[in-house]
Amino acid sequence: MTTTIAPTGHPAGHHPRPWPAEIRTLMAGTCAVRAAGFCYPFLPYHLEALQLSTQTVGRLLATFGAEWLAGSLLWGWLADRIGRRAALAGAMALAALALPLLAQAQATTAVAAGAFVAGVTYDAPRPVLSAAIAEHFGDDRSRASLNATRNFAINVAAAAAGTSGGLLADRAGMPALLWANAAACAIFGTLVCFTLSDRTTAQPDQLTRPRPAAALKDARLGLLLLASLATLTAAASLFSSLRMLMSRAGLSAADYGWTQTANAVAVLLLSPLLNRWLSQRAHRGKPMTGLLAASALILGTSMGAAALATTVIGFSLPAALAVPGEIIAFVAAGDILTRISPPGAYGLYAGIWGTTLAGAVVIAPVLASWSLTHGGPYLAAATTLAAGVLGATLCWPLAAITRRTPGPPHKDF
Repeated sequence: MTTTIAPTGHPAGHHPRPWPAEIRTLMAGTCAVRAAGFCYPFLPYHLEALQLSTQTVGRLLATFGAEWLAGSLLWGWLADRIGRRAALAGAMALAALALPLLAQAQATTAVAAGAFVAGVTYDAPRPVLSAAIAEHFGDDRSRASLNATRNFAINVAAAAAGTSGGLLADRAGMPALLWANAAACAIFGTLVCFTLSDRTTAQPDQLTRPRPAAALKDARLGLLLLASLATLTAAASLFSSLRMLMSRAGLSAADYGWTQTANAVAVLLLSPLLNRWLSQRAHRGKPMTGLLAASALILGTSMGAAALATTVIGFSLPAALAVPGEIIAFVAAGDILTRISPPGAYGLYAGIWGTTLAGAVVIAPVLASWSLTHGGPYLAAATTLAAGVLGATLCWPLAAITRRTPGPPHKDF
């Protein structure tokens, strides 16, 4: 992975800025724990192997998703309050303890405890890395390019987890995969302790000011949350309801791994082009609300089509076609988020926004399950498409309010 902002497309006289050591550490560690992040994509198979009831499995998966949501807010807020090093090292230490418990436990209570902590810590690096990017890179073009690079690397890492996990699940067993996940978290946490600064994003006179309740009074953040939640509900089908749809079609965990491979190949092919293009768009200085709307439509259409698939190829094709929408969605939302975040609250705003991804992961399988029960694949396709259309529609008022109040709010902070 490169350690500089991609130079392609920069204006004359503009030189790519080297990544600070903190960014390199956070980027490498985030990708490593995601590449070894077998817990989330294969948790349903692990729970089923424990012969838990369908109702219990559903509750545990919902618990994981709910704690993922809470954890995103928690770690983003802590990154501003106690510093990125303390927040992320603590999260990784908890994950390294919880995942072995989840791997070896047989009692439902112990499994639930492991799933609870694993969910809280699963996406902890995301808001911490977002806060670091916002602090270290002030110009829109470099920030957009770095966010695109991050999304590219994380997507490839997640696809690697899906592919390798699918190939190893039957041979090594799920407990071994969870232990590997724990080891990656322990290594990353140790690296964080020795390489990251302990200073906070906020200045001393700001430490009492960034609060979640005050941040949620920002109407722009509220609209961005709603638009992102709808958009990512369509995107989350790739990681959540897709497994359920494939299981319904009689396909295995290894088959699911191939859909992730198709997604990774598309990411590898399309990311360099989209990265360059998105960086050029960011240089215009306008919030990427129109691109966020376009990504919502791409994701709703492609993942809606996946609900009608019955073969590995049929599921793999939408997984690849969704990639442009996925890349654009994360870069566009990140661009808007950084523009509206007040100084000293980058972690908080990133953490709050991160709840949309966790919320989407909870909503997507519930929506798919309800649709399949009451109307079959066609209703599942329609509701996924509707989520994308809703996300695109919400971008209109978001664009209007962002144009009226372009700067970050300081009142009540």
